[in-house]
Amino acid sequence: MTVLKVILILIGVVFIAFGYEIYFHNKYNLINGFKKDYQNGLKTPSYAKKVGLIEFVFGIVLVLIGIYIIIIK
Repeated sequence: MTVLKVILILIGVVFIAFGYEIYFHNKYNLINGFKKDYQNGLKTPSYAKKVGLIEFVFGIVLVLIGIYIIIIK
């Protein structure tokens, strides 16, 4: 069970890292197929910002849940 808690926290940290890079450092190439879709006019930088923010917040939530579960049990 402890392994699952650690995996939950690690996945959260990965989401935080990717979300941070996309949202704050504008590394849109981390989104699959974004460059091609951007060139075809299907996606915009605001879309990429939203994706980055969602990943960043989701990562924070996962890390907090993992820490909370470790503290409670």
